[in-house]
Amino acid sequence: MTVSAIFRPERHLGKNFGAPSIALVRTIALVLLFSASALHEAVQLSSISDNSVWIHLRTGLWILQTHSVPHSGLFSQYPALPWMDSSWGYDILLAVAYKLSGLRAIPLLLMFFKVAVAVLTFLLARGAKASFWTAVSLSAVAQYVIPTSQSLPYAISMIFFGLELLLLESSRRTGNVKPLYALPALFLLWANLHALFLLGLLLLILFVISTWIESWPRRSALNWLDREIRPLARQPVLIASACSLLAAVVNPYTLHLFAAAYRTLYSAAGFSYFAEMRAMSFRRPQDYALMLLIMAAFLALGRRRSLRVFELLALTAATLLGFRIQREAWMAALLAVTILADAIERMARDRESQEASRASWENAACAVILTAILLLAAFRLPHQDALRSRLSQTFPVKACDFIRDHGLPQPLFNEYSWGSFLTWYLPEYRVAIDGRPELYGDELTDGYFKVIAGGERLDAYPALGNAQTLLLPKQSGMVKALTTLPALSSQYRLAYSDDLAAVFTRQP
Repeated sequence: MTVSAIFRPERHLGKNFGAPSIALVRTIALVLLFSASALHEAVQLSSISDNSVWIHLRTGLWILQTHSVPHSGLFSQYPALPWMDSSWGYDILLAVAYKLSGLRAIPLLLMFFKVAVAVLTFLLARGAKASFWTAVSLSAVAQYVIPTSQSLPYAISMIFFGLELLLLESSRRTGNVKPLYALPALFLLWANLHALFLLGLLLLILFVISTWIESWPRRSALNWLDREIRPLARQPVLIASACSLLAAVVNPYTLHLFAAAYRTLYSAAGFSYFAEMRAMSFRRPQDYALMLLIMAAFLALGRRRSLRVFELLALTAATLLGFRIQREAWMAALLAVTILADAIERMARDRESQEASRASWENAACAVILTAILLLAAFRLPHQDALRSRLSQTFPVKACDFIRDHGLPQPLFNEYSWGSFLTWYLPEYRVAIDGRPELYGDELTDGYFKVIAGGERLDAYPALGNAQTLLLPKQSGMVKALTTLPALSSQYRLAYSDDLAAVFTRQP
């Protein structure tokens, strides 16, 4: 089967199907492509099981209430520790949506972001002049390899990274710097929404370096670089990049945000204890599919008779980062889609004119049908009470109700993965730890996991040694130790227990 047969089926079906039928098939394909991931979220509701979303919601509500951004350890037992909320804009967005729609706002936002990611992957392929079916195929593969468990803020960064890549590639293909003038506005928003704007700046730096490198051989009449890439004047590129960097500084924390964002993303304790920060394990089909996608992109670059510096630098950096930190693997997927779309079209370029022209109503029909499907899915989302019941399957809702109703003494020691949820659901109690490694630092985070694993005495960790109430997973080793070891069972009394959690109070 030829490349044309795979990626341009309308050319081979054209004798049996008229133009309206082909347009209808393409419209249905786009609707399915853009809505599948969002509909999956509407059914699975994975977003409300994400333990990180709750600290964002609680912080956003606090910002709306106080009209200020945090500078210290809110909601924790370490209020004097400095803390900068690098996702304060997203927190406000989530809090406003919550006030309007309740808990349904959480899956609704993720559904919207998933549609946006699907559209962006399609546009990245189409921007490379790929045929319709090439873009559909590559977008579907990209959505498959991108982890479905990505939290809401990371979905936002996927969108901004994709938009940045669209602007950079458009400028390279046309030789026009005008698309770069949108970058400062993009970074102004991105830096106030999520910490991963740092990787967007890294991509921009690679773009500037490649522009500088590509200007050498053109001046010296060497021909080892791709002649299809239009040369860009270095001065406008540098000006647009400098303005983007300055725009990222326009935030409540100014330059201090950069260090805070880095600590949020990459901490030594995170690499030791969090699975998403570890190297790719290749235990899922998606891992192998991503590896094949990246290998195909490198092969496509290698088969060219000339070198594309930016694509090679960006894909290499994204691959190294994604294989070392599996949470960031989606960046390599977006870059691979862009590179492969161009390569496939080069293989079928002599048949480009044969692609069926698009009907004028296709885009409008796709938008209307997609909107109708998403609205129907949104209306069918469970209501507030049902979502709260769903929460109790993942988080200790009943145990928290017991603690609140009986006024158990503070301070509270809690399970790490429940800390963020407790800041929202049990705000009367400051948490011992939650999903903010940039607040607690490596020493406190490392100390928590060591004492939980039984590597140190309970009183070696201050938050546990001083705790009057303990909220722990029912099946944890610590619960077993507290109930079976005489030295510990004499100090702590089991006050409440259910299938998920156990609550202990310190004996007087």
